[in-house]
Amino acid sequence: MESLHFRLATEADHAKLRAMIIDSFEPITWFKKLDERFGPLNGCDWRMRWNARLDKVFASQLILVGEAGGEVVAVATGTVDGAAKLGYVDLLGVDQGHQHKGYGRAMLRGMLDYFRELGMEQAHLECLTDNTRGNALYGSEGWEIVSTSHHWFTKL
Repeated sequence: MESLHFRLATEADHAKLRAMIIDSFEPITWFKKLDERFGPLNGCDWRMRWNARLDKVFASQLILVGEAGGEVVAVATGTVDGAAKLGYVDLLGVDQGHQHKGYGRAMLRGMLDYFRELGMEQAHLECLTDNTRGNALYGSEGWEIVSTSHHWFTKL
């Protein structure tokens, strides 16, 4: 694996990052599972809902990209709570053509290093229980499960 170079994302990166994140999350997102069970919500399918979420992410979160060979191959987004000294990893994605090369692990570590640079002392993230690859990664990196949750849904 070529090592990653980390930098903050620019607006020029957003289109590439949007596609990378949606492709990375397609196999695991509960948004898609919801559509499979109930259909699109008011005509908005899971991709439309993810794009709306990403609009908010790009407007409000820290976005760190990982480059290898001059190409963006991974991304992590998050926020910080300065009072609690807590960094929150929201999204972690790797370009489809670069998966299984250790870039997800490297990107996670890069985001944690960035949080440390910002003065954070703890980090938090959430991962669906059926995301076996993600949970294996976080467990192997020393993260501890403190709670689990369910995504409940009903039509009104």
